Amino acid sequence: MLVRLERAINRFSDLLGVVSAALFLLLLVNVFIDVVLRYALNVVYIGAQEMEWHLFAAMFMLAVPYTLKEEGHVRVDLVYERLPQSWKNWIDIGGGLILLIPFCILVGYYGIGFAHEAFSLGETSGDPGGLPARWIIKSVIPVAFFATAISGVGMILGAINELRGITHEHHKGAAL
Repeated sequence: MLVRLERAINRFSDLLGVVSAALFLLLLVNVFIDVVLRYALNVVYIGAQEMEWHLFAAMFMLAVPYTLKEEGHVRVDLVYERLPQSWKNWIDIGGGLILLIPFCILVGYYGIGFAHEAFSLGETSGDPGGLPARWIIKSVIPVAFFATAISGVGMILGAINELRGITHEHHKGAAL
């Protein structure tokens, strides 16, 4: 049961990795168009410039759950990598339960209000020609943090499964 749940969560994290990759491609296209408009045609489009940071922010934030699943997140590897696997598993469980998940839930919860306020006020760009509907990018904050919490549950389940002696090749990018 725990293994199936871990696999489902890992597939969800993988999906967010694909979404982030697609956002990266859209960002490349957007930057290319912006550069061509600006330097070849001498046209400045503020909306394209704002779309760059919207796409970058969404790409970065939605990649965090995938990065956590792939063990690419930041931690004190100098110490962690030298520990026995059982200690690593306990650190992942404790860190996930005490630090990661509560922080993600807290930021996600307050992020909902942040995005809702932008939606309610009809917040738009402060620049003429900028993007309307600022709530869209602000809503990525709670989505990304709740998704990271879910990915953290997957990390914890993976550590529990390893402690139970159920090993699999989920580490370092291998598929379940």
